[in-house]
Amino acid sequence: MTSSAPLPAGLRARVLDASRRARPAGRPFPEVPAISPVEAFSRAAEALYQTLSALNAAGWRRPAIRDLDIQGLVGHLIGVEDDMLRCLAGDPAVAQADHVASTRAAAGRQAGRAPGETLDEWHQAVGRTLAQLAGVDDLEAIVALHGMRLPLRALLIARAFELWTHENDIRLTSGLELAVPEPATLHLMTALAASLLPHAARGAGMRQAAQVHLVLTGPGGGTWDLELDGMPLPGPVQLSIVTDAVGFCRLAANRLTPDELELHITGDRDQAAELLAAAATLALD
Repeated sequence: MTSSAPLPAGLRARVLDASRRARPAGRPFPEVPAISPVEAFSRAAEALYQTLSALNAAGWRRPAIRDLDIQGLVGHLIGVEDDMLRCLAGDPAVAQADHVASTRAAAGRQAGRAPGETLDEWHQAVGRTLAQLAGVDDLEAIVALHGMRLPLRALLIARAFELWTHENDIRLTSGLELAVPEPATLHLMTALAASLLPHAARGAGMRQAAQVHLVLTGPGGGTWDLELDGMPLPGPVQLSIVTDAVGFCRLAANRLTPDELELHITGDRDQAAELLAAAATLALD
């Protein structure tokens, strides 16, 4: 038997407030184990290494991204590790270096090499980065690389994001199932992408202030309350977006379009579309 009596005034707001007090925004459920950004980067590198190790010689010549085959893409990643080491050493020359142009020479020199030599060079370069990181105590120190100025912890998560994205570029062109990060790594990635979303919105020219409730579902997801244009507004959230955590990360990597996401939007759908399009500008490629 159902009742047609109206719900008490303000019930929805009270339920939402109680829910947020019970589990603050940003905490995934079920809980995932916490790992360090260094561990996330290391795990992403190991996953890519395993994928590359399974390719045959012909597989390395498959087209990957831009004008690069897989071997050239790994060369690009060698160049990124070289610049990462210079960044950790405080070299200002890599602070504003272009992410693609600065690695072009490393990508180009892979032509004609045996794939195993390229793989070994990249694996050793990652090892040097990890060895350098072992001596770093302050992951909150600000570092600059390829136009990004971030705390080192955020840069390492961005690097894990990059390696996962390129692993899937390789898996896609090789006809392999796409990889999904472990929930612990994925949660670091979703948290970083969510925190950078207001910056992406400003960069894309969005100037309308709004409060956004972002919910990324699945293991490694979470919830975030964001202020667009840096202006806190009184009253309830104006825009709510719910979507899959992995899909959102693929959007932030510019590997999916908003139209390819399964979305639940409450509020201004045009504003949501602008915000989701801005998320894709976070990618460096």
